Amino acid sequence: MALKAKPLRVQHAYEQVSREIEAQILTGSMKPGDQLPGEVEMAAMFSVNRSTVREGIRRLECEGFVRRISPRKMVVSIPRMAELSSRQTRALSMLEVSFSELWNVVVETEPLAAELAATHADHDDLVALDDIHAALVAAEGEGRASAEIDTAFHSRVAEAGKNRVLQLAREPIGFLIFSGIDALIPELPQAMSRQVVAHSHVIEAIRNRDPAAARDWMRRHIDDFKRGYVLAGLPLDAPIAGVAGKLVELGHDL
Repeated sequence: MALKAKPLRVQHAYEQVSREIEAQILTGSMKPGDQLPGEVEMAAMFSVNRSTVREGIRRLECEGFVRRISPRKMVVSIPRMAELSSRQTRALSMLEVSFSELWNVVVETEPLAAELAATHADHDDLVALDDIHAALVAAEGEGRASAEIDTAFHSRVAEAGKNRVLQLAREPIGFLIFSGIDALIPELPQAMSRQVVAHSHVIEAIRNRDPAAARDWMRRHIDDFKRGYVLAGLPLDAPIAGVAGKLVELGHDL
């Protein structure tokens, strides 16, 4: 077989700098709060110039691995949930995952999140969920799509469960699949009223400290979402980004 031509990409030096520092953070060699050396010292350590170090640090800062505590001092930090999930969302989008693939996961994670919320939610969680629900009701009255509100609702339920592993695991998946509401509503307007009813029951179960009811209603909600997709004639196995069009921007730069 003949050798096929393929352009090769030479990695920029600043990427090598940022990846090396990131690797040391992820392996625990550097811990949150540890101060990074100055630009001059790091330039000598990596045998590059200061501008290369500065660009590498800027990349780490954007991804939440370091933060600036003064104009000249940077420390290791823990990336925020949104920063981590944004990277995963981009990867899922590039893989062109389908509604079915995403639904097979959320049908497990969302009911679990609701169950945990019914056990661990505090006053602030309930206030936040009530506010989100009020926004959803208002959106229904205006007849506009509610992907942003629905995504916020599911994220807040997960946050109320106080399980950071579940929050991080479900966030990028939830962002992608619930963006599909924008495509569903024009084809199935009644979906909004069903969404309002389901959310209200989930919130009430959380308020009543009823994990079984919270799980049950969230499962019904997720099943109903898939049923709506089918009724609207939307393809379950096509890339969801293509079905939903341009994804709703919720602080994620896809």
